[in-house]
Amino acid sequence: MELRQLRYFVTVVEEANFTRAAARLHLAQPGLSAQIRQLERELGQQLLDRSGRAVTPTAAGAAVLPHARAALDAAAQVRHTADEFTGLLRGHIRLGTISGAATGEFDLATVLADFHDDHPQVEITLTETDSDLMLADLDRGVLDIALVGLTGEVLDPRVGIEIVLDTPVVAALAADDPDPRTEMALDDLRDRALICLVRGTGIRGLLERSCAAAGFEPYVAFEAASPPLLLRLAARGLGLAVVPALTPEEAAVFGVRTFPLVDPPLHGRLALAWRTDRLTAPAAKVLLGQLRLALAAG
Repeated sequence: MELRQLRYFVTVVEEANFTRAAARLHLAQPGLSAQIRQLERELGQQLLDRSGRAVTPTAAGAAVLPHARAALDAAAQVRHTADEFTGLLRGHIRLGTISGAATGEFDLATVLADFHDDHPQVEITLTETDSDLMLADLDRGVLDIALVGLTGEVLDPRVGIEIVLDTPVVAALAADDPDPRTEMALDDLRDRALICLVRGTGIRGLLERSCAAAGFEPYVAFEAASPPLLLRLAARGLGLAVVPALTPEEAAVFGVRTFPLVDPPLHGRLALAWRTDRLTAPAAKVLLGQLRLALAAG
């Protein structure tokens, strides 16, 4: 018994006619009939009733039919899997990341280098930009995978998300600022000169959405793409920086002291994002899996 004989049998059942089945299979009808008879001899059962105008499965044929289809499906899956790993040897993956992530908490360079060592024929493009642009590029198919900051806004349900970092957002003032507080409510930011990340970033979007919910628009006097620059500006007394949480040692290095933001507390979240309905290239699937493991471990 061969797979092609099972395919012939299933096709004859579907067409209910040897002539139409032969045309669909691009075979001569006598050859198709001979293959079906050979299959019936090997199984010791007549599978098709040829007595009527339409060819129909016998009781034995009806019992065999779902197993024949399952065998053909399994063979197709074997071929598909093998083809995927053949395709993995080449291709193009487009990856996006927020500014500073590749040199900060996450060692993207090592993940990409290891992937390149294993799959040297796969071309990787890395773009560093803001989260809003990357989410738009995922939607347009310009990017395959992105490391983005989340604002709390509801995302397209077709975007897969895995959070890889969840950190409190704090306010930072110059270390010698006389403010006696140990924490700040969100409303304390009203009418303060703020130093924040640029529009399109997760923390900026989170700040603006939270302030809008509290009934005011934040006054951002200085903005930059780099948190260290924000902290240096705050250390010189130019305003209050809104940044991811720092350790006491990091705050001392930058010359600032930090206050937890409360009522409500704010959390900055970084996430891997991809389109669940488009991530079909084998190479992109494998790289996404490696990024999920590496960044979650980080």
